[in-house]
Amino acid sequence: MNRSINLTLSSIIIMTVLSCGESKTNESESESWQSLFDGESLNGWIPKFHKHEVGDNFGETFRVVDGSIQVNYDQYEVFEEKYGHLFYKEPFSSFHLKWEYRFTDQWMADAPDFTFRNSGVMFHSQDPKTILKDQDWPVSVEYQMLADAEDGKPRPTGNMCSPGTQVYFEGESDPRHCINSNSATFPWDEWVKAELIVYGDSLVFHLVNGDTVLQYTKPHQKLSGGVANGYQSDLFEEDRPLKSGYIGLQAEGQGVEFKEIKIKKL
Repeated sequence: MNRSINLTLSSIIIMTVLSCGESKTNESESESWQSLFDGESLNGWIPKFHKHEVGDNFGETFRVVDGSIQVNYDQYEVFEEKYGHLFYKEPFSSFHLKWEYRFTDQWMADAPDFTFRNSGVMFHSQDPKTILKDQDWPVSVEYQMLADAEDGKPRPTGNMCSPGTQVYFEGESDPRHCINSNSATFPWDEWVKAELIVYGDSLVFHLVNGDTVLQYTKPHQKLSGGVANGYQSDLFEEDRPLKSGYIGLQAEGQGVEFKEIKIKKL
């Protein structure tokens, strides 16, 4: 499939998704969209940190502050590779997910440089209950969020990263761990509206402030990439299509806030 066909197909599908709600005149907004975050608590969410057991919200890293889920490091002395994720309690296959995010001024000095003003939302992730204590990243696909590093270099957001996975980009299997979107660069403290449209193991679209900035297809397991480590190998199979999985908010040394997290099953 060539790029022009991909673009045409994506436009058709996005228009179809957006028009579905309009055609169902008897379906209310509250019925079509499900809030994953109640604005007051972490009910329904499961934390998992590298070097810690499932359910241990180390240092209250994930907490609710003023109606948002905040990644906060004020109870840390050192980061020590405590990569963390907060997973919603149930898996999804085909869906439209939307949320808003912005970064804070917290960043752990001993965290890797790549984590600066960097976070993300994982999807099609393995069940958090299967993530081993010493596993660093979940086998999943990531909607990567970046912000301006104030060094004069562009830093698009809404990128794709692939711990233990791989995707097809522009019709070909792409071995890169991360694929950049065509979005603008945003200030670190500006609220940004993010969206994911996912069709099982076929099409995926990343949106930023309402614009499609990246599209790709066929997410699948690819453990040979070496990004995810410490996983239970017998749970995975090289090149297995990713048809569904869990959604997780990322914490890898950089403070960030998430709010208005909603999903619509497709």
